[in-house]
Amino acid sequence: MGPTLTHGEMKIGAGVVAARKFGASELVDPRPFTVGRLSDTFRQYPNIGTLLPAMGYGKQQLKDLETTINNTDCDSVLIATPIDLSRIIKIKKPNTRVHYDLQEIGSPNLTEVLNEFVKILKLKERLEKNNSHYLTNPLVFTSPLI
Repeated sequence: MGPTLTHGEMKIGAGVVAARKFGASELVDPRPFTVGRLSDTFRQYPNIGTLLPAMGYGKQQLKDLETTINNTDCDSVLIATPIDLSRIIKIKKPNTRVHYDLQEIGSPNLTEVLNEFVKILKLKERLEKNNSHYLTNPLVFTSPLI
């Protein structure tokens, strides 16, 4: 959820929705408890608010995240990242993982928007010209590209 919070400036995600839905009395501000690179992240992106971004999965980043979580004065931790952090760091507090699924309603849907993006930027032609599929690997489309 790191880049979604920092570069994407998203203020709410699956963790916030779940916390509110299941009656959390408050969202604890992790900023007083951050260490290392997470402290740097909050200085660089001061509008993150009370959410704690997972800013990468390198050794030092994970250590900073683990220390920050364990330092934070909270009752429990909601893990709302694409991976299950509790499998790679030691969280010394009760924790659970939350996630979401995208349900598209109406049009344009994600495939239509991405296809238009590809068309406008002529990505398909550029990729074919360069004999590359680099940009298409990370994206999963429910229908073929134009």
